[in-house]
Amino acid sequence: MSKPAAYRRLIERQPELMEAYERFGSAAHEAGALSDRERRLVKLALAIATHSEGATHSHVRAALAAGIEADDLRHVAYLAATTAGFPTTMRGLTWIDDIADAPG
Repeated sequence: MSKPAAYRRLIERQPELMEAYERFGSAAHEAGALSDRERRLVKLALAIATHSEGATHSHVRAALAAGIEADDLRHVAYLAATTAGFPTTMRGLTWIDDIADAPG
């Protein structure tokens, strides 16, 4: 899975910083008992709740590549409504669909 151009530029400009960041992310990913699927859904929920379009797109791409169904990702957005508000759900659904509905 390709990383966004801005992320690749940051890796080129600050390789040591980004190596440390990616090691930290990997350590956090493995720090508990959640399954890979659960971690991916939680990360998507956090991206939606923090209104991060880029992170939502990234987590949708990763989840789809890992075999998680688009309808399961949409369910994450539905769950946001009662905690983060209906506008957050609508934003999340739009961002999920940007990737899930994109042509091959």
